[in-house]
Amino acid sequence: MEIEIQGRKIGDDHPTFFIAEAGVNHNGSLDLALQLVDVAAEAGADAVKFQTFKTEKIITRDAPKSTYHIQTTGGDKKQTWFELLKTQELSSEMHRAIISRCKEKNIIFLSTPYDEESADLLYDLGVPAYKTASTDTNNTPLLRHMARKGNPMIISTAMSDMSEVELAVAAVRAEGLNDIVVTQCTGNYPSRLKDSNLRVMKTYREKMNCLVGYSDHTPELINPVAATALGACVYEKHFTLDKSLPGPDHRMSLNPEGLAETIDYIRKTESVLGSSYKQVLPDEKENQGKLRKSLIPNIDLHKGEVIKVDMVSIKRPGFGLAPDRYEDVIGKTVSKEIKANVPLQYDDIIWEDK
Repeated sequence: MEIEIQGRKIGDDHPTFFIAEAGVNHNGSLDLALQLVDVAAEAGADAVKFQTFKTEKIITRDAPKSTYHIQTTGGDKKQTWFELLKTQELSSEMHRAIISRCKEKNIIFLSTPYDEESADLLYDLGVPAYKTASTDTNNTPLLRHMARKGNPMIISTAMSDMSEVELAVAAVRAEGLNDIVVTQCTGNYPSRLKDSNLRVMKTYREKMNCLVGYSDHTPELINPVAATALGACVYEKHFTLDKSLPGPDHRMSLNPEGLAETIDYIRKTESVLGSSYKQVLPDEKENQGKLRKSLIPNIDLHKGEVIKVDMVSIKRPGFGLAPDRYEDVIGKTVSKEIKANVPLQYDDIIWEDK
């Protein structure tokens, strides 16, 4: 299985597609957004992702803030969630400027649409794929709307049970779209390592026959390694220019150095995983002879002599007949004069008695 996003192939036989999640960490500033693009590109991310929405279309004016938002931005009396989101909108002009910077930096621009109008805008701007928000896993009308565009979809699944995930995937596939990646995610900010449940990716793959990934909200560096080793084709992580900036997501985001380190861990993990084909590597060949063992004569052997059990030992080096030939040589006739402690060679033995 594989899909393709703007020339980048994603699948089991390809490098993990890393999405640097800028989200709303631009705080409504185009200058900060462009700096986020630069940082993501410099860190080696495949894509940088923002969020596209019209506040009026996704939230009521009196919707309560989550505890997490209260902790990071203050209580409702200071600023409502609606008012907070209004400060984080990106205009179509800002989108175009960010996309232009992404092209300059050779990094893919992605954004999560939270409403149909935003999905249409991204499609019109030529954005090559959709990354859905976990908040919309059960929003099948929006998922179907995106699926009908025909672009690949990366479907995040925090705060969902298995039946809801299966319903979301079925809704997308019902529109004829099969280019999907389903990502495991935990909807807490930051989330605890023990709540990662990375094995869910295996369940998704088996039950829905799809590519899988992981959207990470943990602060530690173990999950990039573990998820990659378990087959995550896509990996997403929030990042910021400065964790002390005002706004809801900076606190749980990686700083630029942490982003680069996370990507490096993933690339090193891919290198460690290597090939599934078992073979003797070039760097092993020298040690193969020196560290392995051979059949070694305990005494001088003479031409025509029959080899007995007490005449041969198994010792280093491994430049002669391998130990697995031990039983084969017992009872065989020696073909030439052989010195003690010199590894037996194939030609030292008469293999067929005449």
